[in-house]
Amino acid sequence: MAKIKFIQHDGNEIVVEAVNGSTVMNAALDNMVAGIDADCGGECSCATCHVIVDDAWIGKLAAATAQEESMLDLNPDREPNSRLSCQIPVTDALDGLVVNLPEFQY
Repeated sequence: MAKIKFIQHDGNEIVVEAVNGSTVMNAALDNMVAGIDADCGGECSCATCHVIVDDAWIGKLAAATAQEESMLDLNPDREPNSRLSCQIPVTDALDGLVVNLPEFQY
C-alpha cells in the first residue's frame, strides 16, 4: 500500500491509500477524487488523467513511454512534470507521492 496525496486545483488536499499493482489513476477513481476523468479507462489513449507530479517525486518515476509523451503533447496545460496517472504504477516506493491536478482535463 502507498499513500498518495492529490492536490486539487483549488488547493484542497486528498490523501488516499492505493493498492500496490494498481495505478495512480485507479487510486483516484476508487476514492472518488474529483479532477481525474479517465475517459479511456487507463489505456493511454487520451490525456484525461493528467497530473503534475511534485518536483520531489518526478525522479522516482520510470520515464514516460513514447505513447504517453504523444498523449501529453496534445494537452495545452502540459508542464515539465506532467504525467498520465494511468501510467504510474503504485508501489511501496511511492508511499507519500504528491500529485497536483490541473484545472481542466482534455
